[in-house]
Amino acid sequence: MANNVGRPIAGKILVKPVEAEQKTSSGIIIPDSAQEKPQEGKVIAVGKPKKDEVIEVKAGDMVLYGKYSGTEIHRDGQDYLIMNQSDILLVIKE
Repeated sequence: MANNVGRPIAGKILVKPVEAEQKTSSGIIIPDSAQEKPQEGKVIAVGKPKKDEVIEVKAGDMVLYGKYSGTEIHRDGQDYLIMNQSDILLVIKE
């Protein structure tokens, strides 16, 4: 289990998006409606690879993904995304 959220099925990846900036560097508070949707997150869990697929990310990796990638889920008071590996554009930090 990944933080009591669950285990992704074959070929799926569970990502926890980073928090959107709440304030500008000058201290102006950004309302929720004006915040950019995060495109960076931490891989929480990885499902087993599908046949003829190699999973290139692992739990703990920081990744960048497309703006409208994945399916949003809310579990245990946290927001997560379930996505395909092909939705991930870049591994920032391993």
